[in-house]
Amino acid sequence: MPGSLEAHLKRSKGRKVILLGKVEGFSEAEITEFLKQYEITITDQIEDDVAAVIEHHRISHVDEVISCDAYVRDIPIYKLDDLTRLMSTTVIDESILMKLKLSNDQQQVYNLLVNEYIDDNLFLDIVAMYHWDENPDSDNDRDRGVIIATLKRFLDYKPNESDLVYSPQSLNRLVHQTNDARLLKALLAYPNFNFLQKGKQRITLQESIACNHSINEEIIDTLLRLRNKNIPFYLAANPATPPYILKSFFNNYKDSDIMEVLASNTSIDNALFAELASKKGVILETLMVHQPITKLRFGVIESLQIDPHTYRFMGQNQAIDPEIISRLIKRDYHDLSMEFAANSHIPASEIAVLYKKHQRYHLPLAGNPATPAVLLEKLYNTHKNDMDLLIELASNPTTPEHILIELHERSVFMIDEVLAANPSVPLNILNELKIDTRHRHALTNNPTFTKSITQSLGL
Repeated sequence: MPGSLEAHLKRSKGRKVILLGKVEGFSEAEITEFLKQYEITITDQIEDDVAAVIEHHRISHVDEVISCDAYVRDIPIYKLDDLTRLMSTTVIDESILMKLKLSNDQQQVYNLLVNEYIDDNLFLDIVAMYHWDENPDSDNDRDRGVIIATLKRFLDYKPNESDLVYSPQSLNRLVHQTNDARLLKALLAYPNFNFLQKGKQRITLQESIACNHSINEEIIDTLLRLRNKNIPFYLAANPATPPYILKSFFNNYKDSDIMEVLASNTSIDNALFAELASKKGVILETLMVHQPITKLRFGVIESLQIDPHTYRFMGQNQAIDPEIISRLIKRDYHDLSMEFAANSHIPASEIAVLYKKHQRYHLPLAGNPATPAVLLEKLYNTHKNDMDLLIELASNPTTPEHILIELHERSVFMIDEVLAANPSVPLNILNELKIDTRHRHALTNNPTFTKSITQSLGL
């Protein structure tokens, strides 16, 4: 056995190799230069001092005759891929990058980009030198090849999704997946494809990048210089956008949509929070739902002297100071307490207060995953004939297993329907529920059930 190509070349000092078929990845001149370090030259015919044959996977009839002759003579035959891999890991350095910049050889740039053996950092260095077709309506083979190479290299996909790498639409998926700021910066130079999202809304590649939470200030600056009127909207909603830029949006854009997304952005500072809160209405309501509510910010809200009914929006907040929750529950704002009872982010101590406070809070508490098991037991034992509450218990993943089993034994379709979607329901019950095809949709969204199916199939 000849062993690896690199080892064989080192043992073949002063000899020759034959290249068969089309040379790809590197030019023949570059290969010749590379082989000089082994004191090896290239020939086109079988000679006594031929050390190896390196052939493309597609060769002509004439080349095939030479290949067969080499085989008969026991001359080692290597694939061109072996040479490309070896050169990709040893010959590419800063000097080659400089040569590319000076020569602007787009064919060589393309050859390197479609070379799967160069590392990711080098790919991103080289793709910045690539010249995209300026005609958005053209169907450029090179552009398509670079996009495919990008997706093959960076896109995460399952084995049965390999077709994704052949669609430019997958660039949107790549933007959603990546947290690599260098890749996002590189993608800004790609054609600004238009993607159709759920809800029939369209978004461009640049707008999609503006939504990514891994963008840095350099990328943000580039995006703002594109003069795309939609970019500020997406950046205003992005928590990666620095507070000083968010403040500039507040000062420079009076659009209500931008104000609303600013109110939902958790990166705003206290000063901007206060300015947005002063606008009241939908902006204030958005702040109360999405912003972390500290004692300082709660003081800002209270100073506005709003209608007690408006406080209900704070009941949906997932980042509110526990002391403020306690104070608000004591105020006995009914709508707010109902929201708190369904909020899975409030402390168990406050859930206990709501449980004791009034029976009207029992229904949302029954469906709240934060409700302690001991209280769920009490709710079940107290309301065994309340169908609405039983359905909430059946949907709750923290409901004790024995209660879930008893609920299934009632053989009530509405209860079984929510049990089919509950990942805490025992697998044997889920298998019983699958007999009724009406539960199919709920079961396919239940991770416990789908995991058992994939395991049984050996996937």
